[in-house]
Amino acid sequence: MNPNDDDDVLAFVERVASARRRRDAHTMMELLGRATGESPRMWGPTIIGYGQYHYSYASGREGDAPAAGFSPRTAATTVYLADGVDTYAAELPALGPVTTGVSCLYIKNLDDVDLGVLEDIVRRSHTRASADGFGRYTPDAGS
Repeated sequence: MNPNDDDDVLAFVERVASARRRRDAHTMMELLGRATGESPRMWGPTIIGYGQYHYSYASGREGDAPAAGFSPRTAATTVYLADGVDTYAAELPALGPVTTGVSCLYIKNLDDVDLGVLEDIVRRSHTRASADGFGRYTPDAGS
């Protein structure tokens, strides 16, 4: 995945059909900007990313991905955590009502979650993903 610097982040957000998702996207842009110290960039057609890291696997597959990011999807705002949701298992109960995937938090309404906890999770995930060597395959990591 590569950043698409030709796409305007604010124009993308304004095209989001749901008023709630648009509102939440503006809140997320402020939150991720504070948490990462980075400016937003479009990654593909629907992901707003902050920073980036390079990954490589023993298979030879490699690429770049945002170190932190989100997408205002139809069903929920999806928050991408490069180091995985399980890293933050202890914090999830304090976050509030979310569902999870391997590397994603799905938030139906930002009003229902603790934004301080979310910002801390994003900050820590971004810091880890931005660390030198984060995305390199190691046999004991199971990547």
